[in-house]
Amino acid sequence: MTSAWMEMAAGRGALGVGLIVAGLVVVALLLGAFWMGARVRRREPPPPSPEEQPRLPEGGPVREVAENREPDEVPRSDHRLTPHEMPAFGNSSTRTGPEKSRRRWTDGKSGSFGGG
Repeated sequence: MTSAWMEMAAGRGALGVGLIVAGLVVVALLLGAFWMGARVRRREPPPPSPEEQPRLPEGGPVREVAENREPDEVPRSDHRLTPHEMPAFGNSSTRTGPEKSRRRWTDGKSGSFGGG
């Protein structure tokens, strides 16, 4: 063997050792992440027991109610209201409004803009 072959073999050996070291670092990081996740999981509360699960109300499942609602009016003032001033008027409560029939599509019309 010539010295050129020896130099090429030495270079590849260092590269191989570097890849093995990088692989070991990756494996160590994965094991550390698994260990850290197990520690966090142990500190979490256990899942709820069957007795702690939510139950249906006595009257059965609650059904959806479709009704028209009217919002509260925003009070007028001389200065512009900021968001932090709005809760002073109470929660945005609504009340039941008068029954209004909603427009429905008719047969033969697509309901899209200009489609009729």
